[in-house]
Amino acid sequence: MLIVVAMRCTDAHASVRPLSGEVHADPRMAGPSPADHAALESGLRLAERTGGRCVVVTQAPVAAEDVLREALSCGANEVLRVDSGAEPDERAADSGAGTAKSLAGAIRARFGVPDVLLTGDHSIDRGTGATPAFLASEMRCAQALGLVSLETTGTDEGGRLRGVRRLDRGRRERLAIPLPAVCSVEPAGVRLRTATLPATLAARSAEIPVHQAAAEPAALRVRAASGYRPRAKELPPPAGSEARQRVLELTGAHEQREPPRIVTTDDPAEAAEELVSFLRDKGYLDG
Repeated sequence: MLIVVAMRCTDAHASVRPLSGEVHADPRMAGPSPADHAALESGLRLAERTGGRCVVVTQAPVAAEDVLREALSCGANEVLRVDSGAEPDERAADSGAGTAKSLAGAIRARFGVPDVLLTGDHSIDRGTGATPAFLASEMRCAQALGLVSLETTGTDEGGRLRGVRRLDRGRRERLAIPLPAVCSVEPAGVRLRTATLPATLAARSAEIPVHQAAAEPAALRVRAASGYRPRAKELPPPAGSEARQRVLELTGAHEQREPPRIVTTDDPAEAAEELVSFLRDKGYLDG
């Protein structure tokens, strides 16, 4: 069984400028999220129980190779870094479809079609959770998203995995997942194992293969952002040939107005009758 874990490397402590809204991320501080760690641990467990291979793929710049080295030290059989050549602003504007297309092309080119493709349920920088669904579309396979656990005791007689997904009101949904499949997992009680010292030292000098993917143009490019301004509502001009008449009509200074009334009562029936009478006088109720 071939298990591929797609991880995302992002800065969890990015700063935002209050005036311009510009996000400044430091690639040196980037790393995987707890959901990505849970996906890696689930992939390693699945590979151990089925006797398969676990490979880790990420689409990121050179600074993200430490994430792949950590995966090697924890027991991954192989790693791959995908370089799409996109600029940082283009990567930020990607909704997940471009990332999924680059990852799917790199995985098929180097490993073929995997039996299981694992990801985190959502990234900490975007949080949309759309990339796993796009990956399932690109790989043309089943999808099981938002799993809290993935059965790693092997496949059943039908060649399926068993997963549990969280539902509303504390309920759970048990799934029989056909292979091949894309599964996204939540960081619910799954912690990445601690790497041994020899494995960590060996991963430092390991060669990280790179797949050069073609840069896909962003489908949506945001050039400027501003607050929503509703369209002005057209109103008829005030009547009157003189300016004073128009000002009086606009302000309603000489109109007869009913003064407000405050009704204080401890009887609910009397309070309800007073409210109904007010609504009837204003024309909101008939009869």
